[in-house]
Formats: sequence, structure tokens, C-alpha cells
Amino acid sequence: MDVIIRQELLILVYIWLWTSGLTAESDVRQPLMLWKNQGDNATIECKHSKGAGYYQMYWYRQLPGETMKQIVLTVPNSKPDFETDFEAEFRSEKFSVTKPDALSGTFTVRKLVPEDEGLYFCAVSEHSDTNNRKARTKTSVLLAHI
Repeated sequence: MDVIIRQELLILVYIWLWTSGLTAESDVRQPLMLWKNQGDNATIECKHSKGAGYYQMYWYRQLPGETMKQIVLTVPNSKPDFETDFEAEFRSEKFSVTKPDALSGTFTVRKLVPEDEGLYFCAVSEHSDTNNRKARTKTSVLLAHI
């Protein structure tokens, strides 16, 4: 039954992403889905083709039944700026990020537990104006465990 619910959820999520324009023809790319075992690490790669001016990369997470929350902002060659709610998890090395250049980055969730299952979003921006949604382009990945 659990697998059927996940498949139905995945179909609904993909339909939502497709109709909202967050999948096909996106300038920001990351895998649509990752299936990992409990205890594994999950690394999500994000790349974009918007140009070097879009050097800021944001990572978000949406757990089942919750709203989407920003986890971290990264820029090349700088220390990641984790949101207060996630600083302890970063210090405990639950999360790690890389931002080697303006066009790519990674986000890793270590030692997966069932509570890590959810949607993880990557977004890029030219500047940190969080009120200007037109400046951001995003995509998402569903992280599930088996």
C-alpha cells in the first residue's frame, strides 16, 4: 500500500510541476527523482543555463504536509548561508552544499532517515531580492527512500 501511495503522489507531483512550468524547457535542471536506501547519502546536482549573472543558488525543502522552507543560499567561493532553522543540521553535517561556479551546485542530505523524504528545490537568482519572484527560476526533485 505504501508503494502505491508513493506512486500516486509522484504522479500528482509531476503533473503539478509540469503544469506549473517547473519541468520541461526549464533553464534550471536537477534530477526529477532520487530513490535512496535508509542510511545512504543523497546528493542532488543542480545546473542552469541562465548565464553567470545568476550566481546565487537557493535550496528549499518541502516535507509531506508542510510548507516549503528555504534551507540555504549559496554563491561561488563563499561560505553557505543556512537559514536559522537549519544551522544545527549543517553543523552536525546532516546537510552539505557545494557551489564551485555560477552555473552549478550540489546539495547533500547525509545518513537518510524516513523523515528526510520530501521535495527538494533548487532555484537561482541574479540578486538577493526575495520579493522579486521573477528573478528566480526553480526546479525540484522528489527524494524518496525504499
